Amino acid sequence: MAHRTSAPDRSLKTGALVVAVDTADPARPIEPELAELEALAEASGVKTVGRIVQKRARVDPATLVGTGKAQEITELAQSLRAGLVLVLNDLRPRQRKNLENIIPLPIVDRTMLILDVFARHARSREGKLQVELAQLRYRQSNLIGAGADLSRLGGGIGTRGPGETKLEVDRRGIQARISILNKQLEEVRRQRTTRRGGDRREPLAALVGYTNAGKTSLLNRLARSKAFVADQPFATLDPTVRRVWFGEGRYVRIVDTVGFITDLPKDLLSAFRATLEELAEADLLVHVVDASNPDWPRQMTAVENTLAALHLESKRCLVAFNKCDSIEEIPHREQSLAVSARTGAGIAELKTAIEMSVAW
Repeated sequence: MAHRTSAPDRSLKTGALVVAVDTADPARPIEPELAELEALAEASGVKTVGRIVQKRARVDPATLVGTGKAQEITELAQSLRAGLVLVLNDLRPRQRKNLENIIPLPIVDRTMLILDVFARHARSREGKLQVELAQLRYRQSNLIGAGADLSRLGGGIGTRGPGETKLEVDRRGIQARISILNKQLEEVRRQRTTRRGGDRREPLAALVGYTNAGKTSLLNRLARSKAFVADQPFATLDPTVRRVWFGEGRYVRIVDTVGFITDLPKDLLSAFRATLEELAEADLLVHVVDASNPDWPRQMTAVENTLAALHLESKRCLVAFNKCDSIEEIPHREQSLAVSARTGAGIAELKTAIEMSVAW
């Protein structure tokens, strides 16, 4: 068990107490995931004011943390004047209901938080449709019948975004709305297929990678463009395509795609499947890795697992270790290059590797 607190900001009503159960899984070290959760919270406009980490062999099936620990969470949240409890572990409906009976605060798990960040960043019609679909699917499978009331969150995490009013529909209406969204997304999918048809003469390379690895910055460096960049998770949701000149009238289309994350919620992966079909159409994947992050091996594995879930593990792939200007020892993997989107180091070599890997 570990506690970490900071002086409570009494004027901030969105301060959150972070709660996690550490089962000592060597494949999932707790500290990087906690840091990631707090970064997601910051991207959602929430400041964390403290942590409770409980070490146990397995989570409690009834309350995740046990009744006694749940009461301790309540007391610490009150002392820190937290207005929200953020739970690292995904909650089952029964666990959520039982925790809500003990803790008199809104309870948000990691999946809800990720959905909220996506809702904040959705800009295009397609992105908004996809986020709303994921929100509704999550509500349908995790909140209905669990005694959870999204209105308790006061317009914050779990209710904001493109679907914030539609999330309050009744149980019968949720499935009807999901059907409508699926039809609308299918139409978007057909439109994209039509648009792609005219560009098949030019090779397509897709940038993939963990969220905040620097994919958009790399796209901007390659294409000398100015796509939106932000130092926060999931700043890019909508595919951004730029044509990059490779000499003698030859161009490669480079597409920047939504970032991945460890255990990307299945509802999000399903909702964004149409967008991610850009990857299936690509001649080449460029896996962008943040080499400056000490946790890059786990992040790299998470991306590879997601690609496998999309049946893309056999797709031709280059690895671009980004942000190499800020580290002394550069990682190396098969078919890898060291680059810096910030300084331009290694970009010429990356372009050469792309040129040799795509089908002209």
